[in-house]
Amino acid sequence: MRETTPLLPAGYEISTDPGRLDHARIHHWLSTDAYWAIGRSREKQDLAIAGSLNFGVYEQASGAQHAYARVVTDHADFAWLCDVYVDRPARGKSLGTALVAAVRDELAPYGLRRILLATADAHGVYEKVGFRPLDVPDHWMALTLQ
Repeated sequence: MRETTPLLPAGYEISTDPGRLDHARIHHWLSTDAYWAIGRSREKQDLAIAGSLNFGVYEQASGAQHAYARVVTDHADFAWLCDVYVDRPARGKSLGTALVAAVRDELAPYGLRRILLATADAHGVYEKVGFRPLDVPDHWMALTLQ
């Protein structure tokens, strides 16, 4: 994957290297501050990371992680973008938009039919990189197990 994207502010880089992920920080962000993952256990988060394509945004000078996203995909037809999070002090710098653009660009060569996501409050971020509401939402269903 390219380590930079034109939308990314100077001093940051994006990587899919799983060795760079700060598992403790990701778990803290999601389990305490992300409405969709409040209370998620560290064990469950680590399992999710292990089964996903993960993206991190890092400050180049310190190497500290400032944002995260993961993708669940078959690498052929479908992907689900989830757990997109930007650390509160780093918000407002376009890191989220750059991260989502990097996800889109990383997945483009696979020729996926569809990348889905769900959001309650960040529609504008995703629209900037091409996401749109479902054309026929009545065709979609969900099975909620927990």
